[in-house]
Amino acid sequence: MTWPAAAAGRNGRRRARERCIILPAARLRKRPGTPSEEKGKMAANQLPQVQHIVQLMLENRSFDHMLGLLYADSGNVSPAGQPFEGLAGTESNPDASGSPVTVFPIDVTKPGAYFMPGADPGEGYANTNVQLFGSATAPAPPVPVNTGFVTSFADAIAYDQRSGRSVNAGTTPADIMGVFSPAALPVLSGLARGFAVCDQWFCSVPTETFPNRAFACAATSQGHMNDGTASYTVQSIFGLLTAHSLSWKIYGYDQPPLTRKNYPDTTSAPATCFGRFADFQADCAAGQLPQYAFLEPSWGSAGNSQHPNYDVALGEQLIQQVYEAVRGGPGWNQTLLVITYDEHGGLYDHVPPPGGATPPDATPGEFGFDFTRFGPRVPAVLVSPLIPAGTVFRVPAGPTPVDHTSVLKTIETRWSLPALTARDAAAPDLGGALTLTAPRTDDPLAGVSAPVSSGANPAAAEVSHIQQVDAQLTSELPVGLGELHSAPLLANLRTPADYAGYITDRTRTWQQAAAAGRAPGGPAEPGTGNQPGAGDQPTAKTP
Repeated sequence: MTWPAAAAGRNGRRRARERCIILPAARLRKRPGTPSEEKGKMAANQLPQVQHIVQLMLENRSFDHMLGLLYADSGNVSPAGQPFEGLAGTESNPDASGSPVTVFPIDVTKPGAYFMPGADPGEGYANTNVQLFGSATAPAPPVPVNTGFVTSFADAIAYDQRSGRSVNAGTTPADIMGVFSPAALPVLSGLARGFAVCDQWFCSVPTETFPNRAFACAATSQGHMNDGTASYTVQSIFGLLTAHSLSWKIYGYDQPPLTRKNYPDTTSAPATCFGRFADFQADCAAGQLPQYAFLEPSWGSAGNSQHPNYDVALGEQLIQQVYEAVRGGPGWNQTLLVITYDEHGGLYDHVPPPGGATPPDATPGEFGFDFTRFGPRVPAVLVSPLIPAGTVFRVPAGPTPVDHTSVLKTIETRWSLPALTARDAAAPDLGGALTLTAPRTDDPLAGVSAPVSSGANPAAAEVSHIQQVDAQLTSELPVGLGELHSAPLLANLRTPADYAGYITDRTRTWQQAAAAGRAPGGPAEPGTGNQPGAGDQPTAKTP
């Protein structure tokens, strides 16, 4: 595979707390238009027409890694004439000897290509600092140069090997500079070209998964900067929606949703606010989508989260299934689908993330972090029949770019809700991408098939970090020891199947006990005095 020649001509840079309400899709009010009718039917911000916002948040991939080549064949200009912050093909990072390692397109005809970069790169605050500044400590002033990805990945490969974690045979530090072409990711790229790509969407904090997911759901991580904490005590967007009699639902993929256990207002919500992917598909088909739907992938190492070094092709299949479910339902013309990723996962991106972020609150940050810097760019695609094809969506130049809290701001703007924190109060919303007065009827993915990987999944037998965190949170669901006489113990889990079974069974035990009034929280009123929080004597949190 050769680099697209046109890339060298790149243009442009840069409380009814116990209730959850599910409403039917709104009746269609306008006859849909066709692509040829789009001209002359453009208008400012059609966000008021949106009745459903659906968000799929995947795992740990950078913008350049997934979408950096999206418009390389047209000089990084979209068909609509908008500049696109993509790769030119000359970007590089130095290796340990100082020699430049240039970005390259991944050859997906080779076995194992969809498991690139071949090992789990360094994440977290210190590793992100290395990737951005060349040092685990940010300099003063913290001006990122994005030149530490190759050397950081060399350290990650050595760490994974010493830890007994999977590393693809032949993986080298240079592999962190590999990027997927649009042909390699026909679903994500097809939606990005067919609707809108956000080329200046930064993760909310320069660190790993759970702090960024906390910003995505609550606009704060309460000072936390690593995955050692995945349980928070603030109001989330879900509690805010409940307090204003608006509907929401969190969907796990094939297990109870992890996000339910992250916040008091989700843990205490009724079971009707949660489902699995099959429930999402059914809700789409029946016109029963809530006003806000939040989707999780499957978290296991053999799942579709796209966490390195898991199967990227499975994530492509999930994205297509989500799109087809939404598009096939009666609420399609009033739906905004947001596809994004929680953090960059240590994968290369050439755009230095900006400063100027608004701290969400006065909580001191771990490691001395002040929450005034964003993290690296992540892939983000907006899908709606109210968006013109070929849109590159970014907000006007200014101090506040799009980040995860922009989804919160979009929800708050659409339904006139107050902000959760100062961060989402300052965030721009996404309504400016919705400019068509008549919904489109074309399908940019018509005839497109998601890819299928070749080669063995090197991580298939490993218990994923997210599974470990999920099991830990599940063990803390408050039930008395009397409910757990025959239950499996967290300390005895060994395999991915063990963890999956434990999460499902232990969650069911808690739900049944809460429904019977024998456990606090959950879908029933607080229980009868059984020892709260005893669980099954959980082990210490996984760092």
